Parts: sequence; structure tokens; C-alpha cells
Amino acid sequence: MAILAAIPFTIRFIAGTQTWYGTEPIYILLRFFADHWLFCLGLGTLLIWFGTTVYFMTKAIGYLNETIQATTKLIEEPAKRVVLSTPLIEVQEEMNQLREKSLQDQRAAKEAEQRKNDLIVYLAHDLRTPLTSVIGYLTLLKEEPQLSDEMRDRYTEIALQKAQRLELLISEFFEITRFNLTTIVLQTETTDLSLMLEQLTFEFLPLLEEKNLSWQLNLQKNVFATVDTEKIARVFDNLIRNAINYSYPDTPLFLELIETDSILIRLTNRGKTIPTEMILRLFEPFYRMDSSRATATGGTGLGLPIAKEILQASGGEIWAESKEETIVFTISLPKAAKSTR
Repeated sequence: MAILAAIPFTIRFIAGTQTWYGTEPIYILLRFFADHWLFCLGLGTLLIWFGTTVYFMTKAIGYLNETIQATTKLIEEPAKRVVLSTPLIEVQEEMNQLREKSLQDQRAAKEAEQRKNDLIVYLAHDLRTPLTSVIGYLTLLKEEPQLSDEMRDRYTEIALQKAQRLELLISEFFEITRFNLTTIVLQTETTDLSLMLEQLTFEFLPLLEEKNLSWQLNLQKNVFATVDTEKIARVFDNLIRNAINYSYPDTPLFLELIETDSILIRLTNRGKTIPTEMILRLFEPFYRMDSSRATATGGTGLGLPIAKEILQASGGEIWAESKEETIVFTISLPKAAKSTR
């Protein structure tokens, strides 16, 4: 526009440097511009505006088409990095970040689905064993009326144990179906964690005896928390079962409960050191450190994720550490308000 505004002055300057006779074509053209300068200025302005608009619209449409094509390639070939022209470098980086996140999410979803499918196969296989035993022993009781009372009691006890194992496996199936489909709803009350942990440690004594394990307790008295009693007991139950399953025989389990700015529950056992990369995945759904283990000991891989979800809903957290053949799980919970005790 500045150049356009300078054109009349330039023409006047050029015209004044020569003598004209009135018949020269250039003079006629210059005369026309001089007589109709306002019209020419408006026409020039319009042409410049139109040309500039067309140029930038074409450029913008080109960028838009380039972005659309890159989006199509991103969908069709997500493994390939998006490359755009220099003015679109920021868009390029954002698209590549989205691509990487999408690939990570897809891999995580695929791994979780595979773990879940493998687990269902394990559980389906394991359901057959106790069911076959229950049917077998009940058949013996029915078809052998001459069995002694001692043998009858023994077969009845075995059938009951197998039926209880079958019930546990079926419950695990329900956990798989229910996990992440519903939000955990807490029914909280002020609970004495000291008494709860003392009772749980006593209940687990028969399981400890099977591996010749023992308790070493350091439980502070009168430690209260506002929690869902049933669900927090389940958290402790899962942790203790894990500690028993992965402990070396003839070793102690250390359970500590202390109250400072918050409530800390620490469970320590002696067992094979868990690698750092596995520690980070312990709280993933359906993850088991050793997928070859039977479900009788390995579990569904849901215990720790559910425990983490319960604790987070309760305002707490959980983490794990492992080194030098020692495994430590730590739970942090907020203290109950004094007025509620």
C-alpha cells in the first residue's frame, strides 16, 4: 500500500523531467493516470487486496491440506513419524506426541487384555482340578457304604477343602468381571487398626505354619483411622497372603504399625528380590510376577491393584520396595479426626 501511494508522486516526478508534445503513447497513459488518479489508486488498492487475500488463502488451504493428509497417514500408518513443512513444525510435534501416546496406550491395552486372557485360561484350567476331586470323593462316599467312619470323615474333609478352593476360584472370576466396571464406594467408620491387625495376624497362623513362618510384630496401640473396615481388611489380607506366598520357608514376617503425621503400616518378608521394572508393574491389573505359577499361589493379579484403588479412595497410598532378598510393602493412611474417636 505504501508503494501504491508513492506511484502518483513518482509519475509526476518522471513526467516533469522531460518535454512532452502530447502525441507520445507514454504521455497519453501518464495523462490518463493524472486525470483519473483517484480511480487508479482505488483500483490498485483493490487488486493488491485481492491478490494478497488469494495468496494467503491459498497458503492456508495448502497447510490445511497438508495437515489433513498427515492425519490420514497417522491413522493408516501410526508407526511412521509425521513430517510437515517448516511453518507447521509445532503442529508436527504435537501430532507426533499424540501418535506416541496412542501407540503406548494401544500396547498397554493389548498387554492388559493378553494378561487377562491368560489368567482366565489359568483359572478355567484350575477349576477342573478341585471340581474333579469333589465329584470323585462324593462319588466314593455314595458308592462305598461300607467305608469306615474314619475314611468317611477324611473324604468329607477333603471334598470340603476342594469345594472351598472351587468357591475361591469362582470368586476370582467375579473379581475379573467386576474390576474397573464399578466405582469403589466406601462406607467409612472409625476403626482401631491395632486390633484389626492383631486379629488378622492370628487368623493367618495356620498358613504360616505350612511354610514354618513366624510373626514379628511392632503394633502401636490405639491407632485409629476412618476407613471402610471390610475393604481395608481386604487390603491387609491381600498383602499378607502375598508375603506368605513369596516368602522363603523358615523366615519371619515383620509387621509394623506406627502413627506420626500419618498412619504407616509396613509389611516386610524375606524372599527373592523383585527387579525394579517389576516393582513398577506390581499394581497393574492382571500382572503376576511369575505367570507360570499356579493360581493357588500366584493369584489373579488383581489383589494389589484393588488394594491400591481402595487405599486411594480412602485418601491413602501404597508402594513397594525390594533389595537384598527383602520385600517391603508400605501403606500410608490419614489419621482419624480426634473428635471421631
